[in-house]
Amino acid sequence: MTAGHGTEFEAVFLDPVGQEVQQRWVDAALAVAFEGLPPVSAFPVIPGRRWGPGLWWSATTGRHVSAGSNAMRIQLMALDRDPDVTALAGRPVRLLWRNPRGQVRSWVPQLFARYTDGTALLADCPSHPDAGGERALGAAQAVAEACTHVGWAYRRLTPLDDVLAANLKWLAGYRHPRNAGRPGLTAAVLEAFAQPRPLIEGTEAAGDPIEVLPAVFHALWHRQLTTDLDTPLHERVLLGPRRWSGPGKTGGAG
Repeated sequence: MTAGHGTEFEAVFLDPVGQEVQQRWVDAALAVAFEGLPPVSAFPVIPGRRWGPGLWWSATTGRHVSAGSNAMRIQLMALDRDPDVTALAGRPVRLLWRNPRGQVRSWVPQLFARYTDGTALLADCPSHPDAGGERALGAAQAVAEACTHVGWAYRRLTPLDDVLAANLKWLAGYRHPRNAGRPGLTAAVLEAFAQPRPLIEGTEAAGDPIEVLPAVFHALWHRQLTTDLDTPLHERVLLGPRRWSGPGKTGGAG
């Protein structure tokens, strides 16, 4: 399991009954459904930090995902809303390898995401670019190499812009199916925004705002409607249909 030879990385994970398994990484990546496994080790609790380990309810899978920090929760939000993501898991695998001096090294990426094409992402969610120090940066290189050998990707995910993160947090509060409301309400909402218009105008056109607003935010979370999420949400922000390319929309739009 020498870094520099992808076939020599090894994977450690828990099987469905909680028994630890170790096998060649290339075999595990092909055969193991990591998205269905529990964390191979618990997220650490760091005294003094405002945010600690917890669970994120995934709208993509309808199941909880273990999260270790606020930075990870925010990245989970973004991936949970990505239409190309089919499943998520927290810390499901530990990678082992030997450094050039023959010493065994290991790393547990914080996050696993499966994509519609069957490939996957292993990721860490640092709160700032240098988080974790040299050990984390060195492990990132090794894990990226391991992922490359199986056609996956590894990334240290860049923290989201504050405005985009705040908007996603707001919309995430409406991600559960119950916020779609009564039968027919989503259709009325989509019809009201068939042409781009201010949020409050379309909402009032669809009915009582108290009833309709949760359905509007639910549709925004699920990308049935779209807007520019790089600017603060407010009652006059323009909303449009799924494929609308509105003014000022960027990579954070949707």
